[in-house]
Amino acid sequence: MAMNAGDIETMIKQAFPDAIVEIRDLAGDGDHYAARVVSASFAGKSRVEQQRMVYDALKGKVGGDLHALALQTSAP
Repeated sequence: MAMNAGDIETMIKQAFPDAIVEIRDLAGDGDHYAARVVSASFAGKSRVEQQRMVYDALKGKVGGDLHALALQTSAP
């Protein structure tokens, strides 16, 4: 089952209400997305920690309903 971009954005915004979130469907299939997430929550965290925080916000959907997600994260 594929996910839509709106659902991904909603889940990320629930975890990071201040976030600026941009989602792109890379293949048009609802399974391969790229996301850019900017949040103050990432301040002082490594890129790996930032990305882990986003994956945690997606509650296990990556690798299941969401096949692939290329992430770009940063603090403002």
